[in-house]
Amino acid sequence: MMRLVLLLLTPCILLPGSGAISFYLPAEGKKCLKEEVHKNVLVTGDYEVAEQPGVITHLKVTDSVAHILYSKEEAKKGKFAFTTDDYEVYEVCFESQLSSGALRSPDQLIVLNVKHGVEAVNYEQMGKAEKLKPLEVELRRLEDLSESIIKDFAYMKKREEEMSDTNESTSQRVLYFSMFSMFCLVSLATWQLLYLRRFFKSKKLLE
Repeated sequence: MMRLVLLLLTPCILLPGSGAISFYLPAEGKKCLKEEVHKNVLVTGDYEVAEQPGVITHLKVTDSVAHILYSKEEAKKGKFAFTTDDYEVYEVCFESQLSSGALRSPDQLIVLNVKHGVEAVNYEQMGKAEKLKPLEVELRRLEDLSESIIKDFAYMKKREEEMSDTNESTSQRVLYFSMFSMFCLVSLATWQLLYLRRFFKSKKLLE
């Protein structure tokens, strides 16, 4: 399942009949979108930036350790694609700059459509390249979709086990800390009683 998060709160429009989103980028502004993707997954995207006089827009796609997966200076319209090496959070950033001497320009409309996994594969071209029949192409698509679903369930199971281990470890630590706190309180109370007993005896208030 694709999770696309707009980092800055901006009006966002989901275009009908597609998975594309559109938003407005102010002049001298920067907006990024993040997406979580599993390992060995094909990610594709296409974008279109509305032109504004005196405004230059740059596009950069990076992973969580700032490795550049795709970069385009003066981005206007194009496509990008990459295959993930590991489970990662990938970031797509648009940044606009005013050219020297340019006045402040209206916000730019940006349309972005990112796909991954089965959605990103062009099965029509694959069928033509491998000379597959339409039914065979559909079976290939269903096979890939089933494999993707199985991977998602396996990942969710792994995450559930990790969370369960974390909860168990946290519960044990809380128990040990509670026992240690009780021991400290009992020790402190015992020491206070002994100290007061000696004090009162030294003052001959107790025999």
